Amino acid sequence: MKFNWGTGIVIAIIGFISFIMYFVITMSTDKNYSHDLVTDKYYQQELVYQNQIDATKNASNLEEKVTLLKVKEGLKIKFPSNFDTKEINGKVFLYRPSNKQLDFEMPISISNTYLLVPEKRLLGGRWNISVSWSYKGKDYLFKEELNL
Repeated sequence: MKFNWGTGIVIAIIGFISFIMYFVITMSTDKNYSHDLVTDKYYQQELVYQNQIDATKNASNLEEKVTLLKVKEGLKIKFPSNFDTKEINGKVFLYRPSNKQLDFEMPISISNTYLLVPEKRLLGGRWNISVSWSYKGKDYLFKEELNL
């Protein structure tokens, strides 16, 4: 068999196509490369994004900010002391980027101006916390990234 330029080009093209097909099949079938969206209702949340911007601005304009403290019992979320705890309504959402099954949401029920997230719910690693609440008709939003 004679090996010339035409044969070399055909072998190179077949090799390149085989290389690309290998990576396409590997990426589409391997579970290590499976990633979820941050939220399932992405477009619905996009429509109310301006409300989130306003609520974040309201929270940043507070004289006393929301603070997070890691304590032995869990994560303590401390609200401003000048707020009446009976009038705070909202929720805390903890998002785990690496595992969707660990995400959880809890309503805000405050005692002594703080909310405690139990230690047993928080595995070590990265968490994104989002605290959204309303106080006297005004919405607030606090977001932070945690490494526990």
